[in-house]
Amino acid sequence: MQKLLVTGASGFLGWNLCQQARQKWDVCGTYLAHAVEIPGVTLLKVELTDFHALKQLFTDIQPVAVIHTAAQSKPNFCQEHPDESYAINVTASLNIARLCSDRAIPCVFTSTDLVFNGLNPPYRETDPVSPISYYGEQKVLAERGMLECYPKTAICRMPLMFGVASPVAGSFIQPFIEILKAGKELSLFTDEFRTPISGSTATNGLLLAIEKKVVGLLHLGGKERVSRYQFGRLLAEILELPQENIKTCQQKDVPMSAPRSPDTSLDSSKAFAIGYQPRSLREELEALKGRI
Repeated sequence: MQKLLVTGASGFLGWNLCQQARQKWDVCGTYLAHAVEIPGVTLLKVELTDFHALKQLFTDIQPVAVIHTAAQSKPNFCQEHPDESYAINVTASLNIARLCSDRAIPCVFTSTDLVFNGLNPPYRETDPVSPISYYGEQKVLAERGMLECYPKTAICRMPLMFGVASPVAGSFIQPFIEILKAGKELSLFTDEFRTPISGSTATNGLLLAIEKKVVGLLHLGGKERVSRYQFGRLLAEILELPQENIKTCQQKDVPMSAPRSPDTSLDSSKAFAIGYQPRSLREELEALKGRI
């Protein structure tokens, strides 16, 4: 099997990606702070912000393709620590694009729907970016810089994701489940809309980007636009958790360091046309029952 390099293998998306990719690839994954074990996957501790270490990694493993999922993806952290988050979100990303360019190998980068301000959804790849947080700004800089370094990069903008947690990183639903199981109240936004997908669907989209030789921007959103509150109600229904403990709130009710976009729903028609097929949220959650 050919060798695939996955950065951020201990994170939610990277871990799910390694699980699936190992079926067709010889996968090498990187981590930094949290060591994980994935049967059939080679895991290496690498400081991606260290260019020499990164270059040595490429020399040692000789990948034929790279999927770069490693990031500081918490908007509030990025807002409070712009320099530290810039190093991994921007500088490391550009260096990865350069190293892929040197070898002329596929490079897939996971960006975000938060490159948009949320005022004119649903967003297509051709729509102008308009980030309102440092995290969104950093992803825009990474997108542009990577395409300048290596025009053949595939920039996959990811929506809100949910699913099976890695040993060290969950998705946004794990805290929801813990709160509801504990019989506590869970307040969810009625005025924040996204097009969420499961980790397995996200993985399918990223591997499809390599298979179809995608170049440039690609949106990998789901087919349903929902608020956090609507999603929480559906999650509780399927997992048979108490829905009466789910309360409504609005973004203005929860002070946060990073500004929040009201509606970053993605139009993923371009991805649908090449074979990307997310299931309904109900189907996705039913499939996850007993695993989350």
